[in-house]
Amino acid sequence: MAGYPKDRFDTLPDDLKRIGAHRGPRKKGGGWTIVLVSLLATVVLIFCGLWGLSKFVGVNVGLPIFDGAPTPTPTPTPTPTADPVLDPTTIDAARNISVTVLNGTPTVDLEDTVGDALASVGWVVNGRAAAATRDIETTTVYYSDPANEDVARGVVVSLGVGEIRLVAPDVFPASPLTLVLGSDYPGGTPAP
Repeated sequence: MAGYPKDRFDTLPDDLKRIGAHRGPRKKGGGWTIVLVSLLATVVLIFCGLWGLSKFVGVNVGLPIFDGAPTPTPTPTPTPTADPVLDPTTIDAARNISVTVLNGTPTVDLEDTVGDALASVGWVVNGRAAAATRDIETTTVYYSDPANEDVARGVVVSLGVGEIRLVAPDVFPASPLTLVLGSDYPGGTPAP
């Protein structure tokens, strides 16, 4: 067998307890360092990914840190409401105000009862009929002219129940005010 000449690497001191120059003694806690660095890198990558989604794609990730400066919420301006007309005899005749009563409840002839009661306290009732459906829940006075809000509120006060709603003029074209009785109407007589 061929022999190789001896060099300085063939004669290592005996107190060096290792094999090969690349293997040194392990340091204590070396494995934990790798785990901690890996976890830190994972957290940084996730954070950067979420930031990128919220910034460039517009995805709301639900974390306030990514929302930036809060957008100011506009303060709602109170809508002025008209005072209700409590005495229908004080309504100017030029306004040509009349009420159509529609029964949206299963109670038979309730539109006639309520129409008679409204007429007895001074309201001009120009029509009474059953509504297209009989399952209306909320009594509502519909008006198509914003100037008639005061009169619509007055009808609600006379009934003691209901709400008002402004609608387009072509919804109820034959009447300035249309009262649709709902199941919340107690069936009593309107207050004068």
